[in-house]
Amino acid sequence: MFSFAYAEQSQKYFQKLTTNNKTIIILGSSRSDGDTRAVAGFLLKNSAAAMIDLNDYNIGYFDYGNKNADDDFIPLMRKIIPRYERIIFATPVYWYSMSAVMKTFFDRISDLLKWEKDLGRELRGKAMAVVSCSGSDDLIDGFDMPFRESADYLGMEYLGHAHTWVKEGKISEKGKQRMMELFK
Repeated sequence: MFSFAYAEQSQKYFQKLTTNNKTIIILGSSRSDGDTRAVAGFLLKNSAAAMIDLNDYNIGYFDYGNKNADDDFIPLMRKIIPRYERIIFATPVYWYSMSAVMKTFFDRISDLLKWEKDLGRELRGKAMAVVSCSGSDDLIDGFDMPFRESADYLGMEYLGHAHTWVKEGKISEKGKQRMMELFK
């Protein structure tokens, strides 16, 4: 439970996150109710952000023949891109990298460069951030490189990365502080 002073501080730091309710958290984890969801819940509790869980959508792998054109990726992006200015990707750390469901989602951004170019161009000028979650504070350097470089390639502002961890069902205080610092 947060103290009143901590809650006030959280609200102040998350002000950037909540401006005009134009922020969406994209949760990409194998478990919709796991530790990364708890971290996303912390962000939701301290902001006016919206959230989607990639497990609620049928998103196939990128295919050069566009065989996945009828899945949920493009309709989802048609809802997200025009409405939100900031996209926060929340992912657990699996084998030193983002989760498979998040990687599949990222690979499908190629659809926005190949078949839906006008929609893809609308990402320019928007902002991206990453929140990762694992069992300890031992993240290797470079974890956020795919996010950082993708933001650059797409013409998005990269706000940064906050690594968090959960022990015995509780988000670490240091992890919470990192999230708050990310959105100062």
